[in-house]
Amino acid sequence: MTLLDFARGLGMQIALSVFVLGVLWRLLSLMLLPWSRERSVKRDGTPIRAVAAVQGFIRHMWPASSHARTSMFVTINGYVFHLGLAIVVFGFAQHILFFKGLFGLSWPGIPSTFINIVAVVTFASLIAALVRRISNPVTRLLSSFNDYFSWTVTALPVLTGLLAVGHYIEPYETILALHILSVELLLVWFPFGKLMHAFLVFLTRSETGVFYSRRGVDI
Repeated sequence: MTLLDFARGLGMQIALSVFVLGVLWRLLSLMLLPWSRERSVKRDGTPIRAVAAVQGFIRHMWPASSHARTSMFVTINGYVFHLGLAIVVFGFAQHILFFKGLFGLSWPGIPSTFINIVAVVTFASLIAALVRRISNPVTRLLSSFNDYFSWTVTALPVLTGLLAVGHYIEPYETILALHILSVELLLVWFPFGKLMHAFLVFLTRSETGVFYSRRGVDI
C-alpha cells in the first residue's frame, strides 16, 4: 500500500469516522447538560425564542459600533479566510467529485483559475491572522497550543493544495497524498479543538440572543 492509497482509503475512513463521531459527541454532550430554569420575567414585546435566536446571531455578525474601529481588521480578515475556505472546499471541481463519491451529490464547479486566486488570498489571510495574533501583546498572551495548532491544521490543506495544483513537488502522487493527509489531520482535530466553533457558533450566539432578548437588552 502506497502513501496515496492509505490517504485515499483507510486514512480517510478513520478521519471521517473520528470527525462525525467527535462532532456528535461534542454536540450531544453540550445539549444534554442540565439546563437552568429561567426564573426572570421576560420583558413585554419579547419575540419568541426562534426569532430572538436569529436576531442575536445576525447582530453578532458585525462588531458593535463602539468596537468597530479596533476590531475592523480581525472582522474583515476573518470573513475573508472563512469565505475563501468555503469557496475552495465546495467550488473546486476535484473536491466536488470527492463529495459526489461520498454523498452522491454534485454541483457545478468554479473555474480553476478563480479557485487558485481565492486559495492564494485565503492563505495570505491566514498568514495575516497569525501575524496579528503573534504581534498583538494581548492576543499573544491569551493564545494557547489550541490556537496555534488549529491555525496549522487549517493552513496546511490550503498550502499543500496550492502545491499540488501547481505541481511544485514531484512526484505528484506524493504532494497529493500529503494534501489528503493534511485534510484528514484537520478532520481528526476538528471536534477537539477550537475549529469546533464552526458548529458551536450557531448555538452560542443564538442562545445569547435569546438571553439578552428576554431581558430587554439592546445588542
